[in-house]
Amino acid sequence: MRTHALRMVHMAKASHIGSALSICDILAVLYGRIMRLDPGHPGWPERDRFILSKGHACVAVYAALAERGFISHEALQTYGKDHSILMNHISHKVAGVEFSTGSLGHGLPFGVGKALAAKRRQQSWRTFVQLSDGELDEGSNWEAVMFAAHHGLDNLVAIVDYNKLQSLTTVEKTLRIEPLMDKFAAFGCAVQELDGHDHDALYRSLSSTPWKAGKPNVLIANTTKGKGVSFMEDSVAWHYKSPSAEQLEQALKELGDA
Repeated sequence: MRTHALRMVHMAKASHIGSALSICDILAVLYGRIMRLDPGHPGWPERDRFILSKGHACVAVYAALAERGFISHEALQTYGKDHSILMNHISHKVAGVEFSTGSLGHGLPFGVGKALAAKRRQQSWRTFVQLSDGELDEGSNWEAVMFAAHHGLDNLVAIVDYNKLQSLTTVEKTLRIEPLMDKFAAFGCAVQELDGHDHDALYRSLSSTPWKAGKPNVLIANTTKGKGVSFMEDSVAWHYKSPSAEQLEQALKELGDA
C-alpha cells in the first residue's frame, strides 16, 4: 500500500503523502482482517462502512481498495489525471468509497448518521471513521461525539491518526488537544490507545468492539507521519511536498520495492 501511495503521489505531483503513509497499517488491518466487505458487490447491504474523514490521505485508501479487489491496480495509474475518478481527495465515485470528503470535520458526523441508521434498522453492520488529529480542532467532531454517546452508538468506531503534525507545524503548537483520552471519555466514549503501526495490537482492539455496551468506540492510534520512509518520517514538509524521481527511488528501496 505504501509503494502504491508513493507512486501515485509522485506521478500526479500531488501532496499529502505523509498523511497517507501514517494510516497504511490501520487500513491494512481494517481492510484485511476486520471489516465485512464484498469487492464483487460494493453496495452489499450488510457491509461495514468506512469513512475517511481526512480525505486528503486518499491514496492510502485507493491502494487498499486495489489490494482488496474493488478497483484494478492499473486504475491507480490514473490518480489525479483529468477525467479520472481517482481524485486528489477521496471520491464516492470509486467502488468501495462511501462518502466524498476533503473539508475536515465532516466525516465523523456523517459516520454517526450511518451508525444511527443501522441501530434504528436493527442491522449489524458497523461504521468505521478514520480521523486526523488536526481535524479535532473542528467543533463539528465534538458535537458528533456527544450525539453518538447520547444515542448509545456502540456500532461506531472512530480512529484518530495521532501523528501529532498538521499542515505547517505540530498539533501542540497549532491548538492543543490533550488530554485526548480524557476528553473522549468525558464525552461518553469507550477509549483505547495503542501503537497505530502494530498490526497485532490493532487487530486485538478492533476485533473486540464494542468495548463497552452503549458507548461509541474511540481508538487513539499513535502514528508517525511519513511512516516507512526515513526522510519523510516526522517531517511536516511532506504534508505538501511531492517526491522527485530520485526521492521516489530511495523511498521504494527503503520499502523493499525498488
